[in-house]
Amino acid sequence: MRLEPLAERFETVRHYIVMGDGDGGSLPGAVAYEELLAGQEPGFDYPELDDRQAAGLCYTSGTTGNPKGVLYSHRSNILHSLGQCMADSIGMRSSDRVMPVVPMFHANAWGMPYGSALTGADLVMPGPDLRGEAIAGLIESERVTVSGAVPTIWMDLLRHADEHNPDLSSLRVVVCGGSAVPLSLMQAFEERHGVRILQAWGMTETSPLGSVAHPPSDVSEDDQWDYRSTAGRPAALVEARLVRGEGTEVPWDGESTGELEVRGPWVAREYYRDEGSDEKFDEGWLRTGDIAAIDERGYIRLSDRAKDVIKSGGEWISSVELENAIMDHPAVREAAVIARRDARWGERPLACVVCEEGERLTHEELCEHLGSRVAKWWIPDSLALVDEVPKTSVGKFDKKVLRKALEEGRLERLEPAPS
Repeated sequence: MRLEPLAERFETVRHYIVMGDGDGGSLPGAVAYEELLAGQEPGFDYPELDDRQAAGLCYTSGTTGNPKGVLYSHRSNILHSLGQCMADSIGMRSSDRVMPVVPMFHANAWGMPYGSALTGADLVMPGPDLRGEAIAGLIESERVTVSGAVPTIWMDLLRHADEHNPDLSSLRVVVCGGSAVPLSLMQAFEERHGVRILQAWGMTETSPLGSVAHPPSDVSEDDQWDYRSTAGRPAALVEARLVRGEGTEVPWDGESTGELEVRGPWVAREYYRDEGSDEKFDEGWLRTGDIAAIDERGYIRLSDRAKDVIKSGGEWISSVELENAIMDHPAVREAAVIARRDARWGERPLACVVCEEGERLTHEELCEHLGSRVAKWWIPDSLALVDEVPKTSVGKFDKKVLRKALEEGRLERLEPAPS
C-alpha cells in the first residue's frame, strides 16, 4: 500500500475513518474504511532487512531512577511473540480478541499487538479512557478474550464490576503485571466474576515477558493459589539465576534470596547510548534489581525491588508483601509502603493509604488488621492517608514522588495513639 495517497486521503477526510458499507456512513466528511482500502494499489513492496536491525525503542518507566532506552530488534520482537503465544505462556491464538490496556511506548504494549498479528487474533484498542466503566464496556461490546494491564487498572474494574455486574464472561485470561498482583485481587475476580487473573513478571528490558505464573498440574485447587501468587516460572528460552554479594549464586530452595538476573534472546544486553549501564549487565545477564527466591520447581517469589526494600534494625522488610497485606483491608483502595528514617532502627515502614470512598482507617485499625498477617516488627509505626498514590505514565506506583513528599514534609503522618 502506497503511503502518500493514504496521507493525502487522511487529510482530506480530517482523520475521520469509520467502518461501514461503502457510503461513508452518516458522519459528514467521513469515508468508509473499505472504500479507503479499495482506492489503493494492492500489495506492499517489503524491503529486505537484517533481522538484527533496530525495530523500536522504548524507555523504562523510571520508578526508581531515570528512564533508560531499550532498543528492540526485529529478531527479538519475533522471538518474544513466539514465546508469548506458547500454550504455557499467554497462549494467544487466532480466535482471540486481544485488548492490551497498556500503551505502545511501554514495552510495545507488552508485545501483545505483535502476538496478535503473528496468530491472526483480533486487536481491540481501548483509547485514552481507562476507567473501569470504559474497560468493562469494551469487554462487553467487543467480546474481549485476552487482556493485559497493571494491577491498578484491574482494581478499578473490580470496583466497577462489584457495583454494576457487567458481562465479563468472554474473558479467557487477564494478564496482570508491572507490579506485584495482590492475591485478594485475583481471588475476588475469580470468585465473584469468574475471571482468571494470570500473574506475569517482566521489565522493559525483557521485552517484557520474563515469567508466567501457571500453577503445577499436580497440586490441589487450594494450593494453586500459592503458585499463582508468585511471579511464576521463567518463560521458555529465558534463563534465571539469583546472585548475592560478589557474584555468589544462590540455590533454588525457596528460602535463600538474592538479586534476580535473567538472560535470553529477547532480553537486553545494554541500554541505548548509555555509557554508565555496565553495572546493570554482566556478560549477557541482566541485573533486574529485584530481590527474589526461587523454589525447586523454578517458581520465582519476588520480595521487593532492591531500592524499595526497607532495612530496619539489620533486617529486611518487603514493601511488596506489606502493601498486599494492607490492601486486604476492606477500607483500603490503594497502599504504597516507603521507608522513613528512624534514629533507632535506621529505617521504618510508612504506609501511604488511599481509603475507599466514605471509609476511614486509623493506625490502630491497621495494626490490628496486620497483626495476623505479617511479623510484628513489620507493622508500620505510622500511617499517611493520601488522596491518591502517585503513578507513572503506565499506572505503576511512583515511590520516588512519595519519598520526595516525605522529605519535604508534605505527607501528613498519623502517629499511633499513646499506649
